[in-house]
Amino acid sequence: MSKGIKMLFEDCDPTLAQDKSLPSSAYLVEYLQDGLTKFDIVTSGKKVDIFDHYWDNYRSDFKGMVQSEGRANPRLYNPNPPKKK
Repeated sequence: MSKGIKMLFEDCDPTLAQDKSLPSSAYLVEYLQDGLTKFDIVTSGKKVDIFDHYWDNYRSDFKGMVQSEGRANPRLYNPNPPKKK
């Protein structure tokens, strides 16, 4: 993974981007892999880091990215809360 990029969901259903509990810095990325359209939800401090990562790996198969519906503060977002003892 490139600098500062965190993969939240890989090869997922694009409707997951409608989840308002995602961080506000999350993006839904669309690309082609082996002729199939795939979607990832990733986050980063800078949008350009996400673009650079997918452009470097997929070039002409990179279709685009849109911001998710996430509203959570990226600093406070924890996809895996600590387990209680």
